[in-house]
Amino acid sequence: MRVIGGKLRGKLIHNPTDKTTRPLKDMVRESIFNILEHSKNEKIKFKNGIVLDLFSGSGSFGIECLSRGVKKVYFFENYEPSIKILVKNLKELDIDKNSVTNKVNAYEISTKDINNEKIDLIYLDPPFKDKNINKLLKNILDLKIASKSTLIVIHRNKKFKENFIKDFKILREKTYGLSKIIFGKLLF
Repeated sequence: MRVIGGKLRGKLIHNPTDKTTRPLKDMVRESIFNILEHSKNEKIKFKNGIVLDLFSGSGSFGIECLSRGVKKVYFFENYEPSIKILVKNLKELDIDKNSVTNKVNAYEISTKDINNEKIDLIYLDPPFKDKNINKLLKNILDLKIASKSTLIVIHRNKKFKENFIKDFKILREKTYGLSKIIFGKLLF
């Protein structure tokens, strides 16, 4: 797996060798970032942005954001083999100073874990079997770490029919193989 765009384009991203972690495929990541950079409704400014990457795995999403100029990425991962690979990737790519790696369950994040900063882009990639996505969205809402302009990108299995909380508005859904990518915002 490699970084697709930005200053780190073409650099290697290591992945865990076990099957527990499900890395975001390059084609899907490229499609997400094309939408984030070129879409009218889901476009964000990467320059100096703050990103929250929940269930980070090897960090490919957050690394792609750092490559494109975000100021900081908060990575949350609690699976030890993935954390080791994530830290290795950040150090080898020399972007560890622009990131904070939290060995915290994504459901237990607090504002102190992200230095009370407002987040511009949130990426949620829980295990496909995880059915607590609304708990995550509600926690993000309750913590007040998002604003009206915060974009949320969710990676799910295309077979799942989600019933999101009423405070989450879907802007776009795209399907790639087994993956469904949902772009949305929280309503305030």
